[in-house]
Amino acid sequence: APCSSGFLLLAALSLGQPCPVSCAETVSGCSFSSSVPESKRSRGNVGGLDISSFSIFRGEEKEATESLESKKDDDSVPVDQIVEEGSEQAVDSENEKEKAQKEEEEPGTWEETFKTHTDSKPNGPTSVGLDFSLPGFEHVYGIPEHAENLKLKNTEGGDPYRLYNLDVFQYELYNPMALYGSVPVLLAHNSQRTLGIFWLNAAETWVDISSNTAGKTLFGKMLDYIQGGGETPQTDIRWMSESGIIDVFLMLGPTAKDVFQQYTSLTGTQAFPPLFSLGYHQCRWNYNDEEDVRGVDAGFDEHDIPYDVLWLDIEHADGKRYFTWDPSKFPTPRDMLNNMASKRRKMVSIVDPHIKIDSNYRIHNEIRSKGFYVKTKDGGDYEGWCWPGSAGYPDFTNPAMRSWWASMFSYDQYEGSTENLFVWNDMNEPSVFNGPEVTMHKDAVHMDGWEHRDVHNLYGLYVQKATAEGQLLRSLGEERPFVLTRAFFAGSQRYGAVWTGDNSAEWDHLKISVPMCLSLGLVGISFCGADIGGFFKNPSTELLVRWYQMGAYQPFFRAHAHLDTTRREPWLFGEENKQLIRSVIRQRYALLPYWYTLFYHSYHTGEPVMRPLWVEFPDDTITFNIDDQFLVGSALLAHPVSEQGARGIQVYLPGNGEVWYDVHTHQRYMAPQTMYVPVTLNSIPVYQRGGSIVPRKDRIRRSSECMHVDPFTLYVALSPKGSAVGDLFVDDGHSFNFEKKNQFLHRNFSFFSGVLTSSSADPRGSFESPAWIERVVILGIGKPTSVSLEKADGGESALDFEYSMETSVLTIRKPAVNVAADWSISLR
Repeated sequence: APCSSGFLLLAALSLGQPCPVSCAETVSGCSFSSSVPESKRSRGNVGGLDISSFSIFRGEEKEATESLESKKDDDSVPVDQIVEEGSEQAVDSENEKEKAQKEEEEPGTWEETFKTHTDSKPNGPTSVGLDFSLPGFEHVYGIPEHAENLKLKNTEGGDPYRLYNLDVFQYELYNPMALYGSVPVLLAHNSQRTLGIFWLNAAETWVDISSNTAGKTLFGKMLDYIQGGGETPQTDIRWMSESGIIDVFLMLGPTAKDVFQQYTSLTGTQAFPPLFSLGYHQCRWNYNDEEDVRGVDAGFDEHDIPYDVLWLDIEHADGKRYFTWDPSKFPTPRDMLNNMASKRRKMVSIVDPHIKIDSNYRIHNEIRSKGFYVKTKDGGDYEGWCWPGSAGYPDFTNPAMRSWWASMFSYDQYEGSTENLFVWNDMNEPSVFNGPEVTMHKDAVHMDGWEHRDVHNLYGLYVQKATAEGQLLRSLGEERPFVLTRAFFAGSQRYGAVWTGDNSAEWDHLKISVPMCLSLGLVGISFCGADIGGFFKNPSTELLVRWYQMGAYQPFFRAHAHLDTTRREPWLFGEENKQLIRSVIRQRYALLPYWYTLFYHSYHTGEPVMRPLWVEFPDDTITFNIDDQFLVGSALLAHPVSEQGARGIQVYLPGNGEVWYDVHTHQRYMAPQTMYVPVTLNSIPVYQRGGSIVPRKDRIRRSSECMHVDPFTLYVALSPKGSAVGDLFVDDGHSFNFEKKNQFLHRNFSFFSGVLTSSSADPRGSFESPAWIERVVILGIGKPTSVSLEKADGGESALDFEYSMETSVLTIRKPAVNVAADWSISLR
């Protein structure tokens, strides 16, 4: 099996069906074959269960084999029982008497009723499951999406974590209930190693977690250690899916970054987003008309607040017929979009996957005539109720349907669209207002006879994939797409961004946005964020300001609100609050070079952009439970305030013998330590790690594109040894030319022995830019007597500088070297 190294592969243990998940769709760049013969894996055959098809790709063969053998003898993991139960579920279709008897003995086995809905289960009852024991681990993470702490809790005595994409109205917090997306990937971490389990199954899935340390206090664990007693910590994971096959990848690490690389080598890395999408997005349900759009856009200029994208929700379309515009509210969409483009700004319109059933609607007529709708169990087009009223649901599992959908984004098909219009896919769980649990019936039928139950969690991925391919198609493959999705699955990171859905204007929802985004990043989806201010209800001004401060340090930075909420443009809350919001948005724009460089790395390595502290400090056990602060890359630690009325917060600075610098005051702090930080409404505790160099742009303009050729400032934070390193990626910010034509710059910066050096990190790249280095700010250094610049041609010149004795900060002004040049600055 030609996969990347570092995997234990449990391949295709079949219970009567071939895998409905195509390797080409979810597992990219990887192929393997099961030892189960194709004839044994055909529909209706329950035989062919094979547990011999294990391959170990790197090391630990003995340990893994012993673990698997022990599971055969462990009552908690009855593998033989799985075979036995699979056999019991076999049905002789000609023996109606036996079927009737089973139904009598086990109500719901062959047909199940949920409220007013009936699941016919035409193929009978199925389920697959497998247990994993993780000796030595008591901290597990991942399996988003849940409104839950970062560290997953023990589910003994309660409900397991559920993975089943659903449109959930005002979701509960700290609850294992299913939400909008599902990624069946779990990570386990201790101070020696990190490993991962990828359960490749798109059906409804439950994950039970138990631990022999659950309920023990820290004091109890310490007592066990002192007395030399106590059990070795162990966490047990039980995966259960309604249908499909057992198809599992065990990612052996041993480091967290190894696991990220291993997982994304299977499912793909985060798409490299266009630069504008890392700026600020202004959205609500709904901006009313073209005049409203012009007014909001002008408001940002009037109040000198940068932003990049204005969003239009469902009311912009003609009767909620997607790919159209309301003729009275948006009669000249191309003029509106061109006006935005003249200011170097973009727009996003919503395109949902429920299609209004209307014989006068071209999109509906074409889908129906091509037979592209999902079918009922009886063979008719599946219809449900959603925003337009009665709606059909395109079968996005059909490649021909996806190709047709992609073609609808061409400029001649999506009338009024322009190159600065991008797309938002909502309601793609799929949401069916009159369906069971507000989604599609499980016995609906997709291409080639697959039941919806088999592919449910893939539907949203396919919608986003087809939409992203549409944007690629319209630009002839030249421009990078931007698509936001609510529903997702393993691999969705390849197609754009995700947000955490319909949150509420409550302090607890602000807090939970951190672990929700961290969990997504751990499973490959780095481009994530939460609706600033909360979608439902009206936030207090304090909560709104704090949410902007939080959102500015999360990857996807968008304000959004419900139709029934009061307007929330940043200037509507008084001058003082406007200035606070303006200040934090400007902080975001100053850091865009750093964010963009981080996403470039994520695109290549799969490492999360927003990451838990334990990823960078894997042997610091204090970090294992922290989810109210986080790292942006490896250089910035953020602890935005999420407590109402807070006058101070506790901040933990990790790293034995390391130093951190307050990015606002430049004050230096030794680590590790937990410190009390007094805060006001203006405070955003953010710290730069000693030993790092962060590129910024401190000239803030009205959009990211306006700043593209502006000069850079380098913030050099010295380690205790007086050194620092960092890098910067620069290209045109929107196309694939960085890949197709090597049109890019990747620069390395290093500071050692009093010399700051700029050199090429990738000599393949070449890109002409007028951008230059405007300033260098060095934190934690003594005052030099002179500062000189040496260029690649040997020329040398003295540089002006200022030094603050109070903060030990050296500011070097106007080195005036091009960002693409090699140079060095020496301090004497």
